[in-house]
Amino acid sequence: MGKYVSLTEQVVLLGAGSAMFTKGLVADVIKQRWGGEIRLVDVDAHALETAIGLAKAMVDISGADIVIRGSTDRREMLPESTAVICTVGVGGRRAWEQDVLIPRAFGIFQPVGDTVMPGGSSRALRMIPPMVEIARDVLELSPQALFFNYGNPMSPVCRAIRKATGAPVIGLCHGVNSVAAYLAKALDVEVKKLKYTAAGINHLTWFTDLSVDGNDLGPALGSKAQRISDQIREGLAKSDKRIFQSIDNPVSWELTNLTGAFPAVLDRHVTEFFPAMYGSQGAYYGKTLGVDIYNFEDVIKSGDDIFADMQRTARGDSELPPDLLSSTSGEHEQVTDIIESIRKNDGRTYSANIPNQGQITGLPAESIIECPCVAGQDGLIPRGSLKLPAVVIGTLATRFLWVETIVEAALEGCMRKFAQALLIDGSVKDIGMAWELAETLVNAHKKHLHNFG
Repeated sequence: MGKYVSLTEQVVLLGAGSAMFTKGLVADVIKQRWGGEIRLVDVDAHALETAIGLAKAMVDISGADIVIRGSTDRREMLPESTAVICTVGVGGRRAWEQDVLIPRAFGIFQPVGDTVMPGGSSRALRMIPPMVEIARDVLELSPQALFFNYGNPMSPVCRAIRKATGAPVIGLCHGVNSVAAYLAKALDVEVKKLKYTAAGINHLTWFTDLSVDGNDLGPALGSKAQRISDQIREGLAKSDKRIFQSIDNPVSWELTNLTGAFPAVLDRHVTEFFPAMYGSQGAYYGKTLGVDIYNFEDVIKSGDDIFADMQRTARGDSELPPDLLSSTSGEHEQVTDIIESIRKNDGRTYSANIPNQGQITGLPAESIIECPCVAGQDGLIPRGSLKLPAVVIGTLATRFLWVETIVEAALEGCMRKFAQALLIDGSVKDIGMAWELAETLVNAHKKHLHNFG
């Protein structure tokens, strides 16, 4: 590739044991011809060794002017960094399994379990205290660095960091990008030409004002949603399950027909924001969420298998795959573009999770909302004020009160507020279940919940 360098950065990646993210980030840095360092950090020395081996192999075969360093001690890596990217997942996939499987025993089914419902609340308790400590270290050791979080649950983690430390963390997720591509295909338009507004809470972000070349796509979106909704109603009326074999993301299309806005990130996440309809026994058009649709165990197994493959590559036990340096879609995919846009002050628009400072009326001030932001020398700045339909605001307002409650529960180590958060979330059927489920989840994760006594 040669040694031409377009930008020099000292990037710290916390949670580098998430090898897929590490691979994607390194591939993008190489593609964009950055120079400098990528400093990999993970508390799991075994996972870190895999990430370092993988990253060094990529740099070696590319000839990129990048130094790879690694440590289990983030304070060793943070000084003089220019960007800090967090992909931390406290407890990893083994803890995630308990977030989903324990609520199942209570009759609560989750296809993902990392954002809302009991799984999201449980993960928040594990994630928030360590992320607050990370933020304090960033403020002390690299206050000038751009600070990004990818860890879920996005809104609670970012809210807790800002509330407890004031650190200007930005939450990033590729969901809006992926749904924009999905809608472009559904409406038969070029994704590069699609203009839209997408705003809400991470994993329930509502697309409005779609257009191409100045032509409003709202009527086309509405017509498609109506057709799909009619098909769904017909299939349900006739008890004909075959109709659903030809319809993907039926909940998202039915919500579009009802509200006039399209929800991201499609049914796997969206259903979790409506637990009264889908969480009890996981009923989903004749299937069970997380079991025979969006099977949770398959997701966990896939993650374990991918990591095992990357271990073999990092150790040199297998040949380097031909696509090792190719950019892939995934959570990492915009962060290098965003950093470059900020450095070059180019005014490009990205979706990001930042505090609500009036850009969405009707939602609490300082709540972490996902909305369009403009990249420039001052970082990511919200792109003007947004007006969402009342029905959309209604789906979001209670969620931000849940965020505030689970943030307080995590920061204070308060079982009572954890049970309150489960009640607000809407998955539990009564107060007794809220207490029992809260206690069961805390007991299962005791080794990660030091402030719960």
